[in-house]
Amino acid sequence: MSRQKIDSIQTLFQSRLETLEHLFKTGQTYFSDDESLLQKRIAPDMFPFGTQIAFTCNQPYNFSLWCEGKPLHNLNPEVVSLAQGYEHIANTKKLLSNIKVEDEKLTEEIRLELGEGLYMELTGSVYVNEFLIPNFYFHLITAYDILRMAGVPIGKKDYMIHLMPLVRKK
Repeated sequence: MSRQKIDSIQTLFQSRLETLEHLFKTGQTYFSDDESLLQKRIAPDMFPFGTQIAFTCNQPYNFSLWCEGKPLHNLNPEVVSLAQGYEHIANTKKLLSNIKVEDEKLTEEIRLELGEGLYMELTGSVYVNEFLIPNFYFHLITAYDILRMAGVPIGKKDYMIHLMPLVRKK
């Protein structure tokens, strides 16, 4: 029995949730704890920063539920307080850290209900690599972009914070 792939997925999600938390804290500091930060958005027809936090967390959250054999469901997208945003991140990290399945789980089929009578049937590997991870990065990057647009002084080193321990100076 192997857990190498599952462990890799967990590590990726955990480290990027740390990135999301870092970006959130930086934005919170820049906005002096003003919860209006949660309503910032790139365009009127796009979801605000608070919703991007929930949508980013939904991917590892639902991965964890699927691994546990539980029904998928999304977190509340109406993030109206800083505490609620941090709670989404913390609860997702905790759920993710409790995964106990083997890599064989990735060969199982999953049916994703898309609403309006639409669905997809995918293997676990396709679910992770073609659905979860792209959606995860889309919402993480959108959260980053909202903060940049709002004037928060962040850059690539903040987005790539998971690599900072590997950076050396000559």
